[in-house]
Amino acid sequence: MIQICSLSFNALYLCPVYRLILRPIFFLFDPEKIHHFVFGAIRFFMNIPGLKNIVSSMYVVNDKRLERKVFGLTFSNPVGLAAGLDKDAKLYDELGMLGFSFIEIGTLTPKAQPGNDKPRMFRLPEDSGLINRMGFNNHGIAEAVERLKKRRTNVIIGGNIGKNKVTPNEDAVSDYEKCFEALFPYVDYFVVNVSSPNTPNLRELQDKEPLTALLNRMKQLTMAKPNPKPVLLKIAPDLTDTQLDDIIEIVQQTKIDGVVATNTTISRAGLVTDKSRVESIGAGGLSGKPLTKRSTEVIRYLHSKSGGSFPIIGVGGIHTAEDAIEKLNAGATLVQLYTGFVYEGPALIKRINKALLNSNAN
Repeated sequence: MIQICSLSFNALYLCPVYRLILRPIFFLFDPEKIHHFVFGAIRFFMNIPGLKNIVSSMYVVNDKRLERKVFGLTFSNPVGLAAGLDKDAKLYDELGMLGFSFIEIGTLTPKAQPGNDKPRMFRLPEDSGLINRMGFNNHGIAEAVERLKKRRTNVIIGGNIGKNKVTPNEDAVSDYEKCFEALFPYVDYFVVNVSSPNTPNLRELQDKEPLTALLNRMKQLTMAKPNPKPVLLKIAPDLTDTQLDDIIEIVQQTKIDGVVATNTTISRAGLVTDKSRVESIGAGGLSGKPLTKRSTEVIRYLHSKSGGSFPIIGVGGIHTAEDAIEKLNAGATLVQLYTGFVYEGPALIKRINKALLNSNAN
């Protein structure tokens, strides 16, 4: 591999090669197509002898001070990959070599489904954001399990689970049960996703009564196992304070292990992108920098009002080390990247971990 900008591999993360060279090229192409191309490229290059070690030396920060012990698991650092990027568990080992301590796969559903019609992923470069209406497109739980059986590394894996589009809400619990049982031997924790805006009526499951019933069932399932695994809930950023109060009550009542805050937003407030362009894109969940403030507000509210009684994984608009630290200071125990990873590249993971070490030193 060529030493770019005449820097050593260990210092390469300081060079803005991704932002100045690779990202402009990637952004010339359809977001979904380039996603599959990059996944294929990563898989190909990671099979070159010796390259895995080189990549790890570039991006992985090994320091005991970064460790976090959360819901019974030990994370080597607090930075993970959010669900949505590795939906079908195709690249979790390789992504872990970029410095992530945990990878959340999914959202997975019991049966394969194509998701919504294309195009369904749109960039907003002026806002450093993305709008997607993917619709839980995935190859189904069985195919993901076959890939997970080939796990080669110790990266922590979360299983983000949902219901099929054709499954009515009154039967949703059954879909979550099927995903839970199939994934249980192969993942380290679960995330119940009822907050995507791209599956019709899914967010109705966030209402107090159906959500309590669903989470009670998930907790019953895990506690019936010899070695229970953590169950978390992923929530939307568009909830009111009253609804967040309900979430706190439900989490404490059902005794699930934590919350992932937050999913994408249906709001379009404050965007710089031309209004006609945004309107032409249509429906979908917005992620990236426009979500930074609101997701942090939700984290701070949950942490403060609950008295810190449960762990929170903070996700939404993390594009800098400062963004990550702000979420941790607001009450998050761990953080996840998605859109920030797309815009900033893998060097962002190392920058966050280095900044955390520097802040600890000071």
